[in-house]
Amino acid sequence: MHTVIRRYQGVQDTGEVARRAVEEFAPQLRDAPGFQGYWVVDAGNGVLATISVFESEEAAEESTAAAATWVQENLAQLVPNPPQVTKGDTAGVSAEVPV
Repeated sequence: MHTVIRRYQGVQDTGEVARRAVEEFAPQLRDAPGFQGYWVVDAGNGVLATISVFESEEAAEESTAAAATWVQENLAQLVPNPPQVTKGDTAGVSAEVPV
């Protein structure tokens, strides 16, 4: 598995961005090969993070490019800064909880 965490700062309306990410962007990811999961974390104070998990590094990289395009086309006014991206092989999972 490969995980990508994108951390956005300066988000103007984290609740709206989180809602739209789940409702509008997540369905695109679900159709990607090797999709394992997508989570949105509202950390408060204009900070939002997304976590994407895929079976392959290639699919995870494609999700980052897709996210950048989607944010630019749909949320540029609400998400003014590019994300800090952390990515790598998933070292382990201690529990899986169905959503």
